[in-house]
Amino acid sequence: MKPQSKRHKHSRRTSYIIAKYTVKEGTHRDIIKNIGAGGLFVRTSRKIAEGQPIIIEFPLFRFDNTVKVSGRVVRSDSNGFAVAFDELLESLKSNTGQFPEIVHEINR
Repeated sequence: MKPQSKRHKHSRRTSYIIAKYTVKEGTHRDIIKNIGAGGLFVRTSRKIAEGQPIIIEFPLFRFDNTVKVSGRVVRSDSNGFAVAFDELLESLKSNTGQFPEIVHEINR
């Protein structure tokens, strides 16, 4: 497991999950590259403006169970953008450094 980044209050886990999200630029689908209780990073070449609200939907523990969360785009660069959730995803909170098993698109 990687050491926790100073940018992240909660640990993140590498992921490969297709997410549907809505921002002022429109509604899109891209890949979540890492996720934690407090936020996530979406890999995309789209230019998504920082500071704006976002609604994002994705399967987390099972493909047939979609999570819908709101947050704010806190960082954006040529590789994608980072989101801080408005409320923690308690199901991903990791006090021991161990994450519950999440779904990955490669397992479909």
